[in-house]
Amino acid sequence: MEVKVFGVVGAGQMGNGIAQVAAASGLDVIMNDIAEEFVQKGLGAIDANLERGVSKGRLSAEDKSAVLARIRASTDINDMAGVDFVVEAATEREELKFTIFRNLDAVCPPEAILATNTSSIPIGRIAAQTGRPEKVIGMHFMNPVPVMKLVEVIRGLATSDATFDLTWSLSEHFGKTPAQANDYPGFIANRILMPMINEAVYCLYHGVGTAEDIDTVMKLGMNHPMGPLALADLIGLDTCLAIMETLNDGFRDSKYRPCPLLRKYVEAGWLGRKSGRGFYRYDRK
Repeated sequence: MEVKVFGVVGAGQMGNGIAQVAAASGLDVIMNDIAEEFVQKGLGAIDANLERGVSKGRLSAEDKSAVLARIRASTDINDMAGVDFVVEAATEREELKFTIFRNLDAVCPPEAILATNTSSIPIGRIAAQTGRPEKVIGMHFMNPVPVMKLVEVIRGLATSDATFDLTWSLSEHFGKTPAQANDYPGFIANRILMPMINEAVYCLYHGVGTAEDIDTVMKLGMNHPMGPLALADLIGLDTCLAIMETLNDGFRDSKYRPCPLLRKYVEAGWLGRKSGRGFYRYDRK
């Protein structure tokens, strides 16, 4: 099977990044979201990312125009009727993803592969919402998608070898390095990363150090490019909380219990960079 038309459901930070790398690889892309304003915001983010590449000499103005021309905006899920491969990149909420996959299963061609960019929800649980579980797979990109090289490829219990092989090849076609993970809550990346972030929040909660000091220790002492609290703000504290809850529910182990301070920040609407405030404050101009 050859992928010519690539769909993305969700035009947010992850979705527009996936759409950009797919279009940059030469595929025709349909980027869908529930409202025109969300799709246009996603297109604006892609335009800004590409323009930075032009200004730094990594991309020509003609190449930028060609990439943008390959992306079609959509607010109707029925537009996915012509895709060969689609990635869902919606908010990390189980019921929302279930609804999207039921809709995609009804709309997409029978041979189309349905992938999810979920960072923690078991693939088998999502696949069970469809009549094609053998064609459902996890394709977990890292943030920011155009920059980060890793794609975590997660096969569910029913995922076929053909689906896995095509997803692996497509990841390489995008210029990414795929790594295989088995279908456990959090997979590899977030099973390791999120408890570390959660423990950093506990350090702040218990007064072990300030946010700046905690991040400085991890950057300079462990050679991390970004401290865990700054990284949580970049990911989104609501997403971090959702992943910790998935880990906690999936493993029933107290080491995955979300820190009360993380929950408190989310309840207050302090979600990180996207809201202007998380563990740090951000200029939202």
